[in-house]
Amino acid sequence: MDKTYNPSDIEQTLYQEWENKGYFKPSGEGDSYSIVIPPPNVTGSLHMGHAFQHTIMDALTRYKRMDGFNTLWQVGTDHAGIATQMVVERKLAAENKPTRTEMGRESFIDKVWEWKGESGGNITKQMRRLGNSVDWERERFTMDPGLSKAVEKVFVDLYNDDLIYRGKRLVNWDPKLQTAISDLEVENKDKKGHMWHFRYPLADGQKTADGKDYVVVATTRPETLLGDTAVAVNPEDPRYKDLIGKFIELPFVARRIPIVGDEHADMEKGTGCVKITPAHDFNDYEVGKRNQLPMINVLDFTGHIRKEANVYNTNGEESDEYSTELPEQFHGLERFAARKAIVAAMDEIGLLEEIKEHDLTVPYGDRGGVVIEPMLTDQWYVRVESMAKVATEAVQNGDIEFVPKQYENMYFAWMRELQDWCISRQLWWGHRIPAWYDNDGKVYVGASEAEVRKANNLGDDVALRQDDDVLDTWFSSALWTFSTMGWPDNIEDLKTFHPTDVLVTGFDIIFFWVARMIMMTMHFIKDEDGKPQVPFKTVYVTGLIRDENGDKMSKSKGNVIDPLDIIDGIELETLVEKRTGNMMQPQLAAKIEKSTRKQFPEGMTSSGTDALRFTLSALASTGRDISWDMKRLEGYRNFCNKLWNASRYVLMNTEEHDCGKDLPANSPELEYSLADRWIQSQLQKTVETVRGHLDAYRFDLASSAMYEFTWNQFCDWYLELTKPVIFKGTEAQQKATRKTLVDVLEALLRLMHPIMPFITETIWQRVVPLTSLGESKADSIMLSPFPQYNESAVDEKALADVEWLKQFILVIRNIRGEMDLSPNKPISVILRNTSEQDLSRLEENKAFLIALAKLEDISVLADGEKAPASASGVVGSMDVLIPMAGLIDKEAEMARLNKAIDKNKGELKRVTGKLSNQKFVDNAPQEVLEKEQAKLAEYQQSLEKLEQQLVEIENI
Repeated sequence: MDKTYNPSDIEQTLYQEWENKGYFKPSGEGDSYSIVIPPPNVTGSLHMGHAFQHTIMDALTRYKRMDGFNTLWQVGTDHAGIATQMVVERKLAAENKPTRTEMGRESFIDKVWEWKGESGGNITKQMRRLGNSVDWERERFTMDPGLSKAVEKVFVDLYNDDLIYRGKRLVNWDPKLQTAISDLEVENKDKKGHMWHFRYPLADGQKTADGKDYVVVATTRPETLLGDTAVAVNPEDPRYKDLIGKFIELPFVARRIPIVGDEHADMEKGTGCVKITPAHDFNDYEVGKRNQLPMINVLDFTGHIRKEANVYNTNGEESDEYSTELPEQFHGLERFAARKAIVAAMDEIGLLEEIKEHDLTVPYGDRGGVVIEPMLTDQWYVRVESMAKVATEAVQNGDIEFVPKQYENMYFAWMRELQDWCISRQLWWGHRIPAWYDNDGKVYVGASEAEVRKANNLGDDVALRQDDDVLDTWFSSALWTFSTMGWPDNIEDLKTFHPTDVLVTGFDIIFFWVARMIMMTMHFIKDEDGKPQVPFKTVYVTGLIRDENGDKMSKSKGNVIDPLDIIDGIELETLVEKRTGNMMQPQLAAKIEKSTRKQFPEGMTSSGTDALRFTLSALASTGRDISWDMKRLEGYRNFCNKLWNASRYVLMNTEEHDCGKDLPANSPELEYSLADRWIQSQLQKTVETVRGHLDAYRFDLASSAMYEFTWNQFCDWYLELTKPVIFKGTEAQQKATRKTLVDVLEALLRLMHPIMPFITETIWQRVVPLTSLGESKADSIMLSPFPQYNESAVDEKALADVEWLKQFILVIRNIRGEMDLSPNKPISVILRNTSEQDLSRLEENKAFLIALAKLEDISVLADGEKAPASASGVVGSMDVLIPMAGLIDKEAEMARLNKAIDKNKGELKRVTGKLSNQKFVDNAPQEVLEKEQAKLAEYQQSLEKLEQQLVEIENI
């Protein structure tokens, strides 16, 4: 093996070899185990969230594969409707090519597929860098023919079952992209704004309780005034309850609108009167439904005031209850310009009461970057009530388990509030809705126009037009677990690998994806008895990866860490340019540059994939959020070095020697040392622990157990304990120790492989030929068995004896440190208060102790015999004494101690003075007082110890 561990020399070559040899494919043997990857956007690139979740999924997949399961990790990507369309449109603009609308739908879609072929596979290349052992031959794409057929079938079947319908409802509308978007694509931002208070005149000479001929309403969106259809007051509000059923004369439009009683109006908030605009506010929409109010849409799809309003009844049907006329002075005004114009006009006619500053939460589209407008539009919906009931029961009865379990409550809360799902989007890229309209507006649903014509006996003389909208991306991904496995055409894989075993996902999409997958799967996939089949048995919910300050990683904050930069390393200047290069705000760019240079003064050093994966695994606690820690990463990079160097030590002492690989473990030719028996027992205990934690999805605890065994037990202790045997033992002893070295290291590599695949494979290929597996070994560590716990291999006596041995050695090392004695200087040790067990252990391990603790000799003090002046420590009830005579310069040590005593007394006097000062005690914060009191106790304890040491030195 190379002297230095260099991950860049092994990782990519090794992965290519694994993939080429088909190691990631299901074996076809054993019980099935499957995971579907949450499909990343085809436009995307790897971020820390991907790296985190992919590490967990790959660890589970490799673990189960090694455990003999017929394992499938199903891979694929999502077509990402809005994101992909935007990418291609920007590309066309940058190349001065015709716009989407100029080139037409078919030509534009061709351009998208062209882009997908050239650039759409970037994230799958990055996934390979992470070591993902997915079956690439089964890679799917949500727009490929098989999945598209599944989407069409699901839509048609749901429509025929009266579970899909078209209706006019309020949706999140992006005026820039001119499409409905989901709640997940809305980013709420806190802004400073205003609250405008307007006087709304009462009709028919009505008066309020205090004699006014108007009520005051407060709004943050004056531009929606033109669409008001009511004013709401609380039915219990004594100020206004007598006005319920009366009317308002709405300014500018001469519209009489009712005053309705509704609990949405809060008596304690504002004026107690709320303007109701059902077509332009989600809360108002609900008030409108409760009170059967008309809906008046005054904005067009670009967010400008219409020349004529759209008037609908509560059911979304056209209505003539109100005039469609809108004031000419506002025609065509952009919504925020209309806001200013309406405020000015209300002020001019004396109806502006006041303007107050107001803190707002404003919804923005995460793609378009503009304020979202609630918009009344015709959209396609899925009725979810019946499906949600079945999906809820699946979690209630334990068919699906959430880990951590508290996320079940979040799931239930969402399911209880579930609304019908808007599944249509006003885009071109995506699954076009399989619905056709004739000239009379009648709708026909089918997989194709030909199918529609045949099913409805429509001749060629009947003109049909396909719906222009596409389906929400979440619609196709809701079918992910079964559509990726060939449904509806080929269900052999479905029989083998469905339900999948675990879904690894974030808490933020439990509603948007997890719940919808459960609903869709249980509706369409049934077992042999007709029972609805769940898509997965376990949902493992991960937290969000945040920066070291606990802040969310985002480009705007300049705190994003690219996992590939961690793997490969990146120079500081390149990192600065990467974080600030496209920023439009110079001040923000300068701030981010400063923080980047402070955090990474020398850029990022290459850590390799294994160190990154182990860090992510070690951080995978059951909490919601995880703060990324570069120091932990550095520590685990050192851990990889430690494993590499330990393996080199093992190989240097075994490769050219007889390791007894052909001998059974109990052969008389093998004489195992206490250390050999101890490390074998420790390995078994670690295997048991790691298996338990992996099965419970506690990757942090599994990683901790691996780290503790590897670094502290195997490297720091066992390798040291082997040296006396390796260099001075008999042939039988050396052979047994060599056998133990290679066997334990080989098993340890298999134990760690699911989390650290590259370094373990590389070392394992060198070590395994020396073991009893010999020529019968698997071609790859990932195809070899994961270690099984063997209780019979645990030697409890060896575990206890070595713990005694370790404590003995640590006591010696601590005394050496306190007395500033060289680790290589031989010293004598005297034991006092020894038990029979102590003496037995001493007799069995004296050679070990003398060699490892660098001792001249060990003697036992007889009962009643006085010990010389010594430094001491304790192992159980036994005293370990090191006589100081001859080890130190008495006069120099006394001078050093006296100097330390004087310094300590000075500090003690200073702190005592502070605490004796009543003014300080009265005015200092509690935490400062506690800190000073702790210092006082520390100095007193230290002084006592120094004075005791001085007495001991004087007596030498």
